Amino acid sequence: MLLVYGLALVKFALPFFLQNPVYEPHRDEFLYLAEGRHLSWGYLGSPPLLSLLSAISGLLGGGFFWIKFWPALFGAMTYVLAGRMILLFGGGRPALLLGFLPFVFGIFLRVHFMLSPDFLGVYFETLMVYGLVKQIRTGKPAGLYLMGLGFGLGVLSQYTVLLFAAWLLIGLLLTPERKVLKNPHFYFAFLIGVLLLIPNLIWQVLHDWPAFRASAGTLVRIELLRDELLFNLPGSFVWTAGLYWLLGTGAGKEYRWVGWMVSGVLASVVVGVCRAEDALGIYPVLFGFGALFIGKLRRWRVGLAALVVVVGSVLDTGFLPMLPPKALARYYSQVPLFRQLGFLRWPDQHDHGLPRNFADMLGWEEMAIKAARAYESLDSADRVGALLNCGGNCGEAGALDYYAPKYSLPPVMGCRANYALWTPAAYYDRDVYIVTTSDRGCMKNWASAVIVDSVTHPYSTEYRSYILLMRGPDAAVRQEWKRSYRAAHPQQLAAR
Repeated sequence: MLLVYGLALVKFALPFFLQNPVYEPHRDEFLYLAEGRHLSWGYLGSPPLLSLLSAISGLLGGGFFWIKFWPALFGAMTYVLAGRMILLFGGGRPALLLGFLPFVFGIFLRVHFMLSPDFLGVYFETLMVYGLVKQIRTGKPAGLYLMGLGFGLGVLSQYTVLLFAAWLLIGLLLTPERKVLKNPHFYFAFLIGVLLLIPNLIWQVLHDWPAFRASAGTLVRIELLRDELLFNLPGSFVWTAGLYWLLGTGAGKEYRWVGWMVSGVLASVVVGVCRAEDALGIYPVLFGFGALFIGKLRRWRVGLAALVVVVGSVLDTGFLPMLPPKALARYYSQVPLFRQLGFLRWPDQHDHGLPRNFADMLGWEEMAIKAARAYESLDSADRVGALLNCGGNCGEAGALDYYAPKYSLPPVMGCRANYALWTPAAYYDRDVYIVTTSDRGCMKNWASAVIVDSVTHPYSTEYRSYILLMRGPDAAVRQEWKRSYRAAHPQQLAAR
């Protein structure tokens, strides 16, 4: 076990040394930090568990280390589960090392360094499978209670854990291991998980089930499977070996239900039921089974481990920003592999200098500084009622909220997602706003509109976003705000 915890410590600390300090938190991280300042049993975009961790980070100062602490910690704990499973099957040091490599060479380097629901979902999905494997391996009911906790806390982390759990149940039903369903501890454990969900279920009912409304309209996209394979390309032979061991060997027959679960989740990705990122929870267990299988191939295991390190060392520069933006963009231009693999392709379907995730870590403090200058230019009477309006851009709203104490910014409002939920309706009746937007066309709907400045960081997604000083929104603007407010507050449809 000493080696497992030693490697887990490396897993925790490594990204702190790899990421270049010039990068700020990601736009999504700002939003999750904002959720921590508005604790609730639910949100329009995600379950509530991450907000609790964000609140703790805020209480500890909200600095870079505490933002990254939780994903790094849960990443280390996820490897511990994989390592304990390897030991449960009698795997030795070679298997533990092989099972570790995909955690630091591939997408998990980024997943476990970004404050998002993904790292929690991965951990609790892994805990569910580990619990069932432990129960089958040892016959002790403790594993079933780990499964129940994984289910309840997992759904409180990421609603797509429900899909994972459904495929897990189907996998059991398709194999002789369905006998576990006759164990009363299975249902007691499941009940514990359901009880954990009740407060969030009540919140969902009161807010007209926003989790289901947000998931509507998914498309069939075979490209999602390409993304899924790319995420773990450096360790692809490890997880495919694990899947082969589960579905194609007699030794894995007792755990074939895991293979059916994995197949079902991947099928869900192909048809667009979930994002490629939502299927990441299948891999830690596959890394464990694959490491066990490859660890016995003495002639191959060293060469295969070296291949993971070599390929991963190149691709990791696309998962974590290790160089300053200009140097990194120059590196990508000299290595066409990143363009060919789609690392530089943004949602606009064009290639850019940096991956979108890296560009989303730049320019935020510059925006806050320039918004503060616009606020300082107001006279004392206008400052009293002035607001920051980020419209539907929750990344901008979260970033300005984060930097507000440092630069003495006014309150932030928005008309989309959680900011519509948090913004009191009376705020929409104010007259003086500092607006951040990339669309100057909105200026015609105001009595007075002046461009104060813009974001000039050339590698930021907010490049050329304007900071506008606006006065007197017209009736159409106010009405649109009210519609957004009502959509976020269905229990108050009669208000205003």
